[in-house]
Amino acid sequence: QVQLQESGGGLVQAGGSLRLSCAASGRTFSGYVMGWFRQAPGKEREFVAAVSWNTGNTYYADSVKGRFTISRKGAEHMVYLQMNSLKPEDTAVYYCAARPPGAIVAVTAGYEYWGQGTQVTVSS
Repeated sequence: QVQLQESGGGLVQAGGSLRLSCAASGRTFSGYVMGWFRQAPGKEREFVAAVSWNTGNTYYADSVKGRFTISRKGAEHMVYLQMNSLKPEDTAVYYCAARPPGAIVAVTAGYEYWGQGTQVTVSS
Protein backbone atom coordinates (compact mmCIF):
# COMPACT_ATOMS: atom_id res chain seq x y z
CA GLN A 1 0.00 0.00 0.00
CA VAL A 2 1.45 3.31 -1.08
CA GLN A 3 1.84 5.89 1.65
CA LEU A 4 2.98 9.46 1.32
CA GLN A 5 3.78 11.45 4.44
CA GLU A 6 4.50 15.17 4.27
CA SER A 7 6.40 17.19 6.87
CA GLY A 8 8.13 20.53 7.20
CA GLY A 9 5.24 22.95 7.08
CA GLY A 10 4.90 25.87 9.45
CA LEU A 11 4.62 29.61 9.88
CA VAL A 12 7.15 31.86 8.18
CA GLN A 13 7.41 35.55 7.37
CA ALA A 14 7.22 36.82 3.82
CA GLY A 15 10.58 36.48 2.13
CA GLY A 16 11.51 33.48 4.22
CA SER A 17 12.12 29.85 3.30
CA LEU A 18 10.79 26.41 4.15
CA ARG A 19 11.65 22.92 2.98
CA LEU A 20 8.86 20.38 2.71
CA SER A 21 9.61 16.68 2.77
CA CYS A 22 7.59 13.73 1.51
CA ALA A 23 8.40 10.21 2.65
CA ALA A 24 7.15 7.66 0.12
CA SER A 25 6.69 4.00 0.99
CA GLY A 26 4.80 0.86 0.03
CA ARG A 27 6.31 0.07 -3.37
CA THR A 28 9.15 0.94 -5.68
CA PHE A 29 8.63 4.23 -7.44
CA SER A 30 10.69 3.57 -10.53
CA GLY A 31 9.12 5.47 -13.41
CA TYR A 32 6.73 7.36 -11.20
CA VAL A 33 6.15 11.10 -11.25
CA MET A 34 6.11 12.78 -7.85
CA GLY A 35 4.27 16.05 -7.47
CA TRP A 36 3.46 18.80 -5.01
CA PHE A 37 0.09 20.48 -5.03
CA ARG A 38 -1.45 23.08 -2.74
CA GLN A 39 -4.90 24.16 -1.68
CA ALA A 40 -5.74 27.50 -0.12
CA PRO A 41 -9.02 28.04 1.78
CA GLY A 42 -11.93 28.37 -0.61
CA LYS A 43 -9.84 27.50 -3.64
CA GLU A 44 -9.29 24.41 -5.73
CA ARG A 45 -6.21 22.28 -5.33
CA GLU A 46 -3.53 23.51 -7.73
CA PHE A 47 -0.32 22.13 -9.18
CA VAL A 48 2.99 23.43 -7.79
CA ALA A 49 5.80 21.23 -9.10
CA ALA A 50 6.63 17.71 -10.25
CA VAL A 51 9.70 15.55 -10.76
CA SER A 52 10.29 12.36 -12.70
CA TRP A 53 11.64 9.74 -10.31
CA ASN A 54 13.96 8.14 -12.86
CA THR A 55 15.23 11.09 -14.89
CA GLY A 56 14.98 13.94 -12.41
CA ASN A 57 13.19 16.09 -14.99
CA THR A 58 11.13 18.82 -13.34
CA TYR A 59 8.18 21.03 -14.14
CA TYR A 60 6.85 24.05 -12.24
CA ALA A 61 3.80 26.21 -12.09
CA ASP A 62 4.52 29.71 -13.34
CA SER A 63 3.63 31.15 -9.95
CA VAL A 64 6.53 29.38 -8.22
CA LYS A 65 9.11 29.17 -10.99
CA GLY A 66 12.44 30.57 -9.83
CA ARG A 67 11.43 30.43 -6.15
CA PHE A 68 10.65 26.75 -5.52
CA THR A 69 12.80 23.71 -6.26
CA ILE A 70 11.58 20.12 -6.30
CA SER A 71 14.02 17.25 -5.87
CA ARG A 72 14.06 13.57 -4.98
CA LYS A 73 16.44 11.26 -3.21
CA GLY A 74 15.71 7.89 -4.73
CA ALA A 75 17.60 5.65 -2.37
CA GLU A 76 15.72 7.09 0.58
CA HIS A 77 12.36 7.39 -1.16
CA MET A 78 12.17 11.08 -0.30
CA VAL A 79 10.83 14.02 -2.28
CA TYR A 80 11.53 17.61 -1.28
CA LEU A 81 10.14 21.04 -2.06
CA GLN A 82 12.50 23.88 -1.23
CA MET A 83 10.50 27.09 -1.04
CA ASN A 84 12.33 30.43 -1.06
CA SER A 85 11.14 34.04 -1.24
CA LEU A 86 7.80 32.99 0.18
CA LYS A 87 4.80 35.25 -0.29
CA PRO A 88 1.52 35.46 1.64
CA GLU A 89 -0.24 34.04 -1.42
CA ASP A 90 1.78 30.83 -0.98
CA THR A 91 -0.24 30.12 2.16
CA ALA A 92 -1.99 26.77 1.69
CA VAL A 93 -2.04 23.13 2.65
CA TYR A 94 0.65 21.43 0.58
CA TYR A 95 0.15 17.86 -0.64
CA CYS A 96 2.58 15.29 -1.96
CA ALA A 97 1.24 13.11 -4.77
CA ALA A 98 2.40 10.16 -6.86
CA ARG A 99 1.55 9.37 -10.45
CA PRO A 100 2.12 5.90 -11.91
CA PRO A 101 4.69 5.71 -14.74
CA GLY A 102 3.98 8.28 -17.43
CA ALA A 103 4.60 11.83 -18.48
CA ILE A 104 4.68 14.71 -16.04
CA VAL A 105 1.21 16.27 -15.82
CA ALA A 106 -0.03 19.26 -13.88
CA VAL A 107 -3.57 18.17 -13.03
CA THR A 108 -4.83 16.49 -9.88
CA ALA A 109 -6.63 13.79 -11.88
CA GLY A 110 -3.30 12.49 -13.11
CA TYR A 111 -2.11 11.48 -9.66
CA GLU A 112 -3.26 8.33 -7.94
CA TYR A 113 -1.79 8.59 -4.47
CA TRP A 114 -1.94 11.50 -2.04
CA GLY A 115 -0.57 12.42 1.35
CA GLN A 116 -2.53 14.07 4.14
CA GLY A 117 -0.99 17.50 3.60
CA THR A 118 1.06 19.96 5.63
CA GLN A 119 0.09 23.55 6.39
CA VAL A 120 2.27 26.41 5.19
CA THR A 121 1.40 29.89 6.42
CA VAL A 122 3.26 32.96 5.21
CA SER A 123 2.68 36.14 7.17
CA SER A 124 3.05 39.59 5.66
